[in-house]
Amino acid sequence: MNPKQGDKFFLKKFIVGPMAVNCYLVADPVTKEACIVDPGAEPNSIKNFLRKNGFDLKFVINTHGHGDHIAANGYFNSPIYIHRLDKDFLTDPDMNLSRMFLFTVTSPKPARLLEDKDMIPLGGLELEIIHTPGHTPGSISIKLDGAIFTGDALFAGGIGRTDFSYGDEELLLKSIKEKLLTFGDDIVIHPGHGEASTIGRERKSNPFL
Repeated sequence: MNPKQGDKFFLKKFIVGPMAVNCYLVADPVTKEACIVDPGAEPNSIKNFLRKNGFDLKFVINTHGHGDHIAANGYFNSPIYIHRLDKDFLTDPDMNLSRMFLFTVTSPKPARLLEDKDMIPLGGLELEIIHTPGHTPGSISIKLDGAIFTGDALFAGGIGRTDFSYGDEELLLKSIKEKLLTFGDDIVIHPGHGEASTIGRERKSNPFL
């Protein structure tokens, strides 16, 4: 069990579900207080890891409300955080696209509605919420120290889809350029699908940018 990002926080990635969603366990390695980002499936393996390693789960946070990112929200008996503009996705299988993909998903209602620039404490850590709409109206990225969890906004070599309902390509590109590419080149991005990258790498080589 090795903390990443200079040992300032612990990070574990789980690749879950048929759409290979990146679910992240983020924790303060000192206090063991933890959160889960985008639990899309396979809650038992995540819960077993939490238990075996002594983590204290404080909340679940969704980068956006699509079914592949929220399907296991209700299995952790923990408060759910999501941006205000995506709150209805949690309980509407048409909005969250799960009905389209033939696996109807509903989630418990959120305990907290997030806004741009919210700061969320986690042990001795602090998560900064960055509203990055375009993939969905309430898509967020989450900055923690030298890393950003970008959900389905920015990928290694790609950007999120905008051809679904509520998508907006122009808005997504604006979000990426004005909210994410303003960070330094060495900031690591942890996307909702695929491999990690850096802001510098995407700035230089992402064909969509």
